[in-house]
Amino acid sequence: MRLEATIRGVRHRFDSVKQVLARANPPRSGDDLAGVSARSAVERVAAMAVLSELTLAELRAHPVVPYEEDEVTRVIEDALDEQAYRAVKDLTVGQFREWLLRTETKGATLRAIAPGLTPEMTAAASKLMSNLDLMTVAAKCEVVVRANNTLGLHGRLSSRVQPNHPTDDVDGILYSTREGLAYGCGDAVIGVNPATDTPESTAAILRALDDLLRRNQVPTQHCVLSHVTVQMKALALGCPMDLMFQSIAGTQGGNQAFGISVALLDEASAQIQAQGSARGPNRMYFETGQGSALSSGTHHGADQVTIEARAYGLARRYQPFLVNTVVGFIGPEYLEDGPQITRAALEDHFNGKLLGLPMGCDACFTYHARMSQDELESLKVLLGAAGCTYLMSLPVGDDIMLNYQSTSFHDIPSVRGLLGKRPTPEFDAWLAARGIWDDGPGPRFGDAEAIR
Repeated sequence: MRLEATIRGVRHRFDSVKQVLARANPPRSGDDLAGVSARSAVERVAAMAVLSELTLAELRAHPVVPYEEDEVTRVIEDALDEQAYRAVKDLTVGQFREWLLRTETKGATLRAIAPGLTPEMTAAASKLMSNLDLMTVAAKCEVVVRANNTLGLHGRLSSRVQPNHPTDDVDGILYSTREGLAYGCGDAVIGVNPATDTPESTAAILRALDDLLRRNQVPTQHCVLSHVTVQMKALALGCPMDLMFQSIAGTQGGNQAFGISVALLDEASAQIQAQGSARGPNRMYFETGQGSALSSGTHHGADQVTIEARAYGLARRYQPFLVNTVVGFIGPEYLEDGPQITRAALEDHFNGKLLGLPMGCDACFTYHARMSQDELESLKVLLGAAGCTYLMSLPVGDDIMLNYQSTSFHDIPSVRGLLGKRPTPEFDAWLAARGIWDDGPGPRFGDAEAIR
């Protein structure tokens, strides 16, 4: 295994595969903060040259966190499909990139090899790709999942209604939900970030949402994004719960900072499978974001993209209905401006889809990041063109509880119309029956009174 390259007569040597992966990464404020990024543009090119010659087998043999030290690594390695792995293991990263981009490499083939890929492999390929490359490959990856409706079909773009309220006022949550549904949003999930993280408040919100959705026969799912242990207690209280949620990271230490472990996620998954109210079979919901492990000092000297991809490797264990990268939420310390947030969103979407996950994205930024509204709108269009499974949706794109800028209720029908996309088939039929949308705005479009 050769970890050096000569550029313009200067030899660049790297200490490890982990260092090559980090220094081949595009510029990233979080990698700078961690002290792992390339020290110059020339060194970045040298690292990319070295990375392009490493084989996928060498990447498997050198995970960025050792097997003996990290349960996420063990989950990924122990579940790897050996037959799928053998089909690609001898390719170099450069050859793998070229193979992914070939027009004859179709979605069915990518689905077949996904169980044989480790996150380090997909992350490595992403570092050699342009933004358009990332979109081209991700658009080929069709990942179809089912809970109360069918998500991820070709030509579909779904959305999560995020009806957050700063005091968890149930009437406020329900009105925001009704408004979102009236704009054709919410076919991925009605997902509330609670202000009060208790089993009782979680159960109260879920019961109210369940009543609204059942009364109006809305074909979607509901979820309250409290801590997984709180949701487990709420479920034990007997409340309806379609999806079980948790934020996850790409290292054992990162997950410990979230108050979780693989054993706890296993228990939660078993409980929602046994007691959840969705038809299934996919009933888990995970959120991630570049920089989460670095923010807790648990990144093991690895770069953001690779650690983020490892979170997807963990999520794959649970066959989730939703996986969402909240791409600009952590802050400019990790993704400082529009170009970095855009690049990270396309990387995350590519890595998740290539690993076989139904990837969505919260295209967003915090108010102290250097990103404009125009850049954010452009990102939504790029993600839609890349086959992103779902985006967020909330009133005017401004979350009054979490205080960040995201996707508005109005954006979803606009992006669908621009790209010729539709919501899930079940939700599409419901919108037409309600007079909300049928190949264009219906008489009740935007009218929250259409949902009572």
